[in-house]
Amino acid sequence: MTPDLSRLAMTVLQPGYAGASLPDWMRGALDQGLGGVVLFARNHPLDRAARQIRAHSPDAIVAVDEEGGTITRFEVEHGSSVPGNRALGVVDDVKLTERVGRQLGRMLAGAGVTLDYAPTADVNANPANPVIGVRSFGPDPDLVARHTAAYVAGVQGAGVAACAKHFPGHGDTTTDSHLALPTVHASRDLLAERDLPPFRAAVEAGVRSIMCGHLLVPALDPDLPATLSRAALTELLRGELGFDGMLVTDAIEMRAVAAMFEPGEIAVRALAAGADAVCAGHVTEDGLYALRDAVVEAVRSGTLPEERLAEAAARVRAVSAWYAGQAALRDQALAEPDDRAGLEAARAALTVTGAARLTGPPLVVEVNTRHSQAVDQVNPTGVTAALAAALPGTRRVPLEPGAALPPLGTGPAVLVVHDAARHPWVRERIEQAVRERPDIIVIDTGIPAEPAGAAHLATHGISRVSAQAAAERLTS
Repeated sequence: MTPDLSRLAMTVLQPGYAGASLPDWMRGALDQGLGGVVLFARNHPLDRAARQIRAHSPDAIVAVDEEGGTITRFEVEHGSSVPGNRALGVVDDVKLTERVGRQLGRMLAGAGVTLDYAPTADVNANPANPVIGVRSFGPDPDLVARHTAAYVAGVQGAGVAACAKHFPGHGDTTTDSHLALPTVHASRDLLAERDLPPFRAAVEAGVRSIMCGHLLVPALDPDLPATLSRAALTELLRGELGFDGMLVTDAIEMRAVAAMFEPGEIAVRALAAGADAVCAGHVTEDGLYALRDAVVEAVRSGTLPEERLAEAAARVRAVSAWYAGQAALRDQALAEPDDRAGLEAARAALTVTGAARLTGPPLVVEVNTRHSQAVDQVNPTGVTAALAAALPGTRRVPLEPGAALPPLGTGPAVLVVHDAARHPWVRERIEQAVRERPDIIVIDTGIPAEPAGAAHLATHGISRVSAQAAAERLTS
């Protein structure tokens, strides 16, 4: 038995923590070989958090979900400075996507982040998908593949490791894996044709990490979700796609797997299936050490081969070593700011039907839909703020799901919605608003339905720059 078995077990764990300061117990875990830490908006200021981790353990991986658009951790208070994947797919300019990826990588490089859990490489094949949607580059496999590769090139060109997710593809689902286990009802041939091309492209682009999704894919494994399936992780991803980088799980507290097994068993099963790092986004000190102990006990009992654990730990350390070798790329990226990339992309993505211009401050009715748990709920759409900056006196009325429209008055009116294509009740509110006020302007920040209103603007995602692009079009 390897004398540092406990340290090997710590190396393959990537937990999160609560609060703005690195807790003492997390410092202690880093001293014992903890391989990485994942940061969330709750850990703000994130640059300070990353510095604290790296100062205590320079080799530890600092990971974060910074997709741009809807999913931002660094810019959650005011919205992302770059649009998300759907907007980039609408523009379909791979050089622009690479610039946006590089800009994100530059931001993370400046903060000391090692690994970006992005891009989302899922093909959004199902319009009813409740958790991917605008996080995907689109519904076409070839489009998603080329933009996934460009995004990876951008982030890693700035000296930060990228992570394509959610293998083998979360796009054709109607269930949010945060809440329950989704099933992908697709044949092996359909998976190969539709869902796998973006991951092949990521591998060919040299992506340093891939995240597996908590998805039941019966064509691969009728019994276990991909996270726990050797057929999915080892035979398909390693064997057929040839990926030899670090494979990290999606967060193991998500109900898709947490409803099936205890955390320690999830960690052991994932490692045995071929995962190299176990993400535990919400974990206590006791919970972290319980995960470690479960892995150690699995090796001692023969459930998990020690060679598999050693291989996983080596792949984690390889990402850290890669990052250490990219200092020159990070310095170069930081010396070459491209702050306009995000706004340029948002402007290019804006889709406008009809013609309208606001000459005075409007009433803005925000028809709020519940975002998935992947989205920080404080992340603003930004549309009202952007309009108010141009037209002081702009008023905002938030509308909760299912609520009736407020009186729209006679002055300028704007209706802001999200994912009208997915929500019948949202489409009903749009129809009602247009009946009452044919001159109303509709802005959809998600995947839009058929255009309606005197003018219809689709931003194809939530971000500060997407809102700015829409406000510019209406006020200039």
